[in-house]
Amino acid sequence: MRINDDHMYHGAALTQIAEHELFTSINAVRFSDRISRSAFRINETIGIYLKYASKPSGLDYTITFSSENKQEIKKLCKICNSVFIAMVCVQERQICCLTEKELDDWFIKRNSKLGNDEDISTILVNLPKGKSFRVNMNLPGRRKRYLDTAQLIPRKRFPDILFK
Repeated sequence: MRINDDHMYHGAALTQIAEHELFTSINAVRFSDRISRSAFRINETIGIYLKYASKPSGLDYTITFSSENKQEIKKLCKICNSVFIAMVCVQERQICCLTEKELDDWFIKRNSKLGNDEDISTILVNLPKGKSFRVNMNLPGRRKRYLDTAQLIPRKRFPDILFK
């Protein structure tokens, strides 16, 4: 079987989850007639949605969510008690994790500035040396102008947050 980039990068996150003392099981999630390449159930009730960026574009890793990704996350919320989004920053060898609500709050802020929903949304993840992740989005139509004050995410948040 061919190994795709997502197998390798998602595998980094899944290995950290599997090594956690409270981990018991992992299952791929099937939506309609196909298995998702990004959605997994941990310990039956915890949903994890995995995304990755190989290297930063400037200072930020850009993590893109298509309308299909957003729909899969919503479906995952219907079958799991809690859902998390793990964003693998490959070059930094770090994983930034948001709750589904935190991700959705970013999309809501951006959509309110736009006046409508967008098909593709981009989360920006910055990791200054020795500091927490900074999560943000660009203002609509403005590159390098942030939507809001960055959300700080501790480096050690993942994978412990899944099991709290």
